Amino acid sequence: MTGLSVLITEGWEDYALLDSGAGRKLERYGPYRFIRPEAQALWQPAAAEWQADGEFVGGSDEEGGGRWNLEPNVPARWPISRGPVRFHATNTPFRHLGFFPDMGAQWDWMRARATPGSRILNMFGYTGVASLIAAEAGAQVTHVDASKKAVASARENAGLSGLAEAPVRWLVDDALKFMRREVRRGSRYHGILLDPPKYGRGPDGEIWQLERDLPELVHLARQLLADEGSFLILTVYAIRMSALAIKALMDEAMSGAGGSVEAGDMAIREATRGLLLPTAIFSRWSR
Repeated sequence: MTGLSVLITEGWEDYALLDSGAGRKLERYGPYRFIRPEAQALWQPAAAEWQADGEFVGGSDEEGGGRWNLEPNVPARWPISRGPVRFHATNTPFRHLGFFPDMGAQWDWMRARATPGSRILNMFGYTGVASLIAAEAGAQVTHVDASKKAVASARENAGLSGLAEAPVRWLVDDALKFMRREVRRGSRYHGILLDPPKYGRGPDGEIWQLERDLPELVHLARQLLADEGSFLILTVYAIRMSALAIKALMDEAMSGAGGSVEAGDMAIREATRGLLLPTAIFSRWSR
């Protein structure tokens, strides 16, 4: 029988999952509290009423379509930290706040393997928190995202963290096109993080579809891993996909590489009762 893991992110000084239930969650980002929809919170919340600085309402999926109702005290953005790395939180039209706190456990695991001078590739790097955590550890980072706005935000976060001069390549590019070129160039990386969306567009209108494109993405990543490479992380936020499925894909891609593959759920621990709120699935290889 194939065992699956649960990768748990605990709250930290600047973030906490305070309560959850009835299809919603209450979180703290720095000094501000927000309510967001959460389909996996099937239970009842601990508190009968929540006090918050804002709530995201409407919309039926992660592609947008909803809106924030915010109190006047909420700024356009504000700095928060994860260890020595600082970055901005902001209420985006896509219901999240400019980063994904459930990645905390993955960031910590990656940082332990991002040794000085190692080459790390962060695909779909968004606002750059993972890239900055690797750079702070001394790694040479290649950060790729299709959104010019996201890469600009990542560079601003680098400045906020005092890492503006760190060895990070900030690239606006289509994921598959970039990785295919890197394979042809013979580029190699010691660690790779893949955090693809369910659907997306490249800078020239390229269409990304998770179910169609994920197998090629993972196999390209395998080709880009150096012989002495130490990790490959894949996170998936598509509920219809199974952790068993992406583990089988990772097992196939990493066949003959040695090391080990694990997979399972990612979750955040609720501060009030210790409940685990599942957020995504993952598979990762390490040596």
